[in-house]
Amino acid sequence: MATPPDPQAAFDVPSFRPDMAFPYLTGDMIGCIRNYATEREYDLGTQLSAAGQREADMFVILTGGIEVYTMDDSNQLESIIKLGPLQFTGELNLLNDQPPLVSARTSAPNSRLLRISRQNLRQLMRDEGDIANLIMQAFIWRRIGLVSQTKTGVVLFGKEGEAETLKLQQFLSRNGYPHRLVQGQSPAHVHSNVESGRDHEPLPAIGLSDGRVLYRPTIPRLADELGITEIPDASTLYDVAVVGAGPAGLAAAVYAASEGLSTVVVEGIAPGGQAGTSSKIENYLGFPTGISGQRLAHRAWVQSLKFGVRFAIAREAIGVEPASGFHRLALSEHICLCGRSVIVATGARYRKLNARNLEKFENQGVYYAATAMEAAFCRNNEVIVVGGGNSAGQAALFLSHRAAHVYLLIRGRALAQTMSQYLLSRIETSQHISVLTETEIVSLAGDSRLEEVTWINRRTGVQTSKRTDTVFLMIGADPNTQWLNGLVNLDEKGFVKTGGRDAFEQTPYATNIAGIYAVGDVRSASVKRVASAVGEGSVVISDVHRYFAHGAGVN
Repeated sequence: MATPPDPQAAFDVPSFRPDMAFPYLTGDMIGCIRNYATEREYDLGTQLSAAGQREADMFVILTGGIEVYTMDDSNQLESIIKLGPLQFTGELNLLNDQPPLVSARTSAPNSRLLRISRQNLRQLMRDEGDIANLIMQAFIWRRIGLVSQTKTGVVLFGKEGEAETLKLQQFLSRNGYPHRLVQGQSPAHVHSNVESGRDHEPLPAIGLSDGRVLYRPTIPRLADELGITEIPDASTLYDVAVVGAGPAGLAAAVYAASEGLSTVVVEGIAPGGQAGTSSKIENYLGFPTGISGQRLAHRAWVQSLKFGVRFAIAREAIGVEPASGFHRLALSEHICLCGRSVIVATGARYRKLNARNLEKFENQGVYYAATAMEAAFCRNNEVIVVGGGNSAGQAALFLSHRAAHVYLLIRGRALAQTMSQYLLSRIETSQHISVLTETEIVSLAGDSRLEEVTWINRRTGVQTSKRTDTVFLMIGADPNTQWLNGLVNLDEKGFVKTGGRDAFEQTPYATNIAGIYAVGDVRSASVKRVASAVGEGSVVISDVHRYFAHGAGVN
């Protein structure tokens, strides 16, 4: 047996559970796994997988052992854990196209191992419930540990707080990809194989685990290199194509895939949608102490992977057209996919202020999310939150524990009609939050970063200027439906019309186009809450089954 791992030595997570991260399989489980694996004996020191190389499979140890390791900045091997008989390798990367974050090699002579390909692992996860739950539990805990490591994942070279650097940080963080920020150094100081003459390239840059460096990468390029996105096969006809990975889209994906439907999800940024940027959701059923939007989204994403959902992250849907018995989706970066049914769950785009210099200071003091990353920029400073809904209230309360003071600006006369009572009560009793009613920002000023905000009270006409470097905009959103190209009926505000006389079938989620449904915030007259979005996403799959049962969606 392997020596029980020391959680503090393996990972820098105080509450890390090594028993959950590195469990032992039973003999019966090994017997089942053999149906999905090939058995082979390996010599001591045989390389099984390498960080950054996509061709990684899962290995189960029968005899001998495996060492999991990483390389430090001096290119020296640093052992993470040694696994023994009845244990197994891998983490969440095995359930999608991500290359491994760490390397593995045999640590004993004549090690007999079961090798399971990624394709067979996905089949095993669908077929063997008890084994799948044990593996999934281990994979989740291992990813938690790896995210805490400073030597796994990628290196981000740039200056903290700069717009382009922050954009990459936000993308990596929201997708749960391990990374560390290095300031004041060029990639050549860390990566020995940087091409000569490129050490003066403009930053930010991303140092990959295989030694390559991406200078000022676009988000799609970075997503492709890290395997965060899975490029859909244009020749594959998916049963369900979900556009949008907010709560509604993720719920639809989980229920579709768990019921045996081949499912792909298209998402422009990261799983979670706007809900994924919420600092805390306290009225979602089953979480009495609340949960952050990002954690909730991550759990749903992992659950989707368990059932075999494919994700095209960092890709926007730019058009859809009916074909013979299916629908063809056009995505950004010249990608196409086909689905027998389409579920529109694109939610909404952040609404922007009509204020002078707004675009100049986006990600340079003006933010549309209040997660821990953004909150770090305003510790002990005075900050402004704009908006009167629940998202604004959650942000104000979250920031009030970090900032010196929070000014909550709303256009209306009171919060009672737009905010849940539990949030309103806490805001009214907080000594660190001031609510300014009938107030709007008119201008923002500063040099390279935001330095001053001017607002006006519309009732009195009095203007006030405040020295601050942080503003959070939570003023609602507009429906993200421009990609539907006039094919699907929209209401006067741009939300998708469902049900009614024009629907292709009489269900609450059917549009006027056969096989296309809409759920969540993007749907006209929907309740804009996470719980209702999840409910709609799960229920719509029964409509899809009925649509298929009537012979539709077949070319």
